[in-house]
Amino acid sequence: MARLELQRLEVGPWPMNCYLLRCPVSGELAIVDPGADAEEILRAAGDSLVRCILLTHGHPDHVGALEAVREATGAPVGIHPADAANFGVQADFPLIDGMEVSVGEALVTIAYVPGHTPGSVCLRLNGQAVVGDAIFPGGPGHTASPQALRQSLDSLARTVFTWPDETELYPGHGIHTLVGAERTAFRRFLETDISADLYGDVSWA
Repeated sequence: MARLELQRLEVGPWPMNCYLLRCPVSGELAIVDPGADAEEILRAAGDSLVRCILLTHGHPDHVGALEAVREATGAPVGIHPADAANFGVQADFPLIDGMEVSVGEALVTIAYVPGHTPGSVCLRLNGQAVVGDAIFPGGPGHTASPQALRQSLDSLARTVFTWPDETELYPGHGIHTLVGAERTAFRRFLETDISADLYGDVSWA
């Protein structure tokens, strides 16, 4: 099985991370979260066959250039059904927990991590994972209610924090981190007396 090559592009005014996942054998690639700057994304893709467009979630800053990139490449779009419905994103196939998506001679495995949005997913590949806004260095992604924060923590415990410490986590904004770099603080956070009203921008500290 080939090992996908990951390329990060900073796009938009925030900025947001768009990723290209390229099979080194076939040259095919997947575009992840085309949030803005369609021309820049397409320039980075070059003449490669875009096998699919994968969305970690449906927030506008992650899908802002979707239609332009979809039209230019003709590639099918995958998103979790909950976010397709919640954000009105037209998808060609659903991203379901545990499914595998082929990119050339490599595979991307979907992990469902609701909390930041109802349909957030992470994309696992070769000891790396594109995690959208599910987790960042130092804390979980923004949540809209205490219930969403609890769901996010449960999701991360079920998925990300069962992965090896050396797994690299590539978020939707900013720099990457490692599972091992977050694990101790995450466990310590779960052991604290978490306020029933806590949500929003939360850190492990």
